[in-house]
Amino acid sequence: MVGPDALWLPILLSSVFVFVVSSIIHMMLPWHKNDYPRVPNEDKLMDALRPLAVPPGDYMIPRAGSMQELRTPEFAAKLEKGPVLMLTMMPNGPLSMRKSLVYWFLYSVVIGIFAAYVAGLSLPVGAPYVRVFQLTGITAFIGYSLAIWQMSIWYRRAWTLTLKTTADGLIYAVLTAGTFGWRWPH
Repeated sequence: MVGPDALWLPILLSSVFVFVVSSIIHMMLPWHKNDYPRVPNEDKLMDALRPLAVPPGDYMIPRAGSMQELRTPEFAAKLEKGPVLMLTMMPNGPLSMRKSLVYWFLYSVVIGIFAAYVAGLSLPVGAPYVRVFQLTGITAFIGYSLAIWQMSIWYRRAWTLTLKTTADGLIYAVLTAGTFGWRWPH
């Protein structure tokens, strides 16, 4: 067993590596360029939504108030008439990446902590690189990728986006695993 105090360096290093590589993937490569296409008649849609002053949050439209309402002909007619959508409203104003980037880095640290916890409980000091790579890699992959699939299963997010994000998660998991294998205590 390896204590968490001995694994802070690989946790932080892997988080930095993931942060840098994810920035390259999202800002310099065309991989995610078309993940969110422009809606037809964007200006008209924005003009229609603006006077409603919908507060920031996540919404389902239409949304039944109860299971009983979900089964009514009136609600079925709303679904049939459409539009049916999931909507995320963000605050108005310039898009600042600072807060999101801080959260992304902290998320990577949390995944590193879980990878360290699983491997630290399972492996001794001086464990072989391949074994460290396997345990930390699969843990990191689970953290970066698998929960994303729920968005396509339940909320109809495009499977192409989910699969691309899963591939990103595999890259981040390999970086995490390689860092832990490299910096595992001997």
